[in-house]
Amino acid sequence: MLKVGGFTPLSTSDWPGNLAAVVFVQGCPWRCHYCHNVDLQGREGGMPAGWQHVIGTLARRKGLLDGVVFSGGEPTLDPELVDAIDTVRSMGFKAGLHTAGIYPDKLEKVLPLLDWVGFDIKANFADYEAVTDMPRSGLPAWRSLQSVLQAVKRQNLGLEIRTTYHPDLHSDDQLVALADSLVHLGIQHWVIQQFRPAHTQHADLTATWAPPSAQLMQRLRDAGLTLELR
Repeated sequence: MLKVGGFTPLSTSDWPGNLAAVVFVQGCPWRCHYCHNVDLQGREGGMPAGWQHVIGTLARRKGLLDGVVFSGGEPTLDPELVDAIDTVRSMGFKAGLHTAGIYPDKLEKVLPLLDWVGFDIKANFADYEAVTDMPRSGLPAWRSLQSVLQAVKRQNLGLEIRTTYHPDLHSDDQLVALADSLVHLGIQHWVIQQFRPAHTQHADLTATWAPPSAQLMQRLRDAGLTLELR
């Protein structure tokens, strides 16, 4: 049974353009410095009878919701994710996924079942460890992104690429280099997410946080991307 760490019965922001319920799956192996869902990192804990509660709520919301987003944590960590997606689809809901691409093989199995993916790119793929605190973490993320882009072409999968920005973790030049890489991959729209100080493990990031400058945003646009600051 899917290990549920949290549940939002209605969201207008987690799947743009759709009314969605959000299932937060417990567990993530990375320790991103700006993470604001620290309680979801370990596999222990979670909501008692969480999946039964989710299913009961969804059954009462048929016709009111467009879909269900599986978020986290890292939802592809959970071996029950495929069955959970099958269940919500059988109830008539579309299925979306928030992922950082930590498990490429598991993600490939899930992609054919999905209508939309929100893919978190942490940094330039060579610079991932500075954000995730995990060596070589950019390698699986790169593989996963290739699979997602192939699924976009193959099955018309909806896709949102987003990066959480913090000036201590991303220099302007690094972010511009990432923008160039995204354009080279054929990505046209990029969401820059602002750091959320609540619940973060690193108080020093809260003290030094600042939004991306107007100059930086213009440099990113000049790379050829449509930007959304969120």
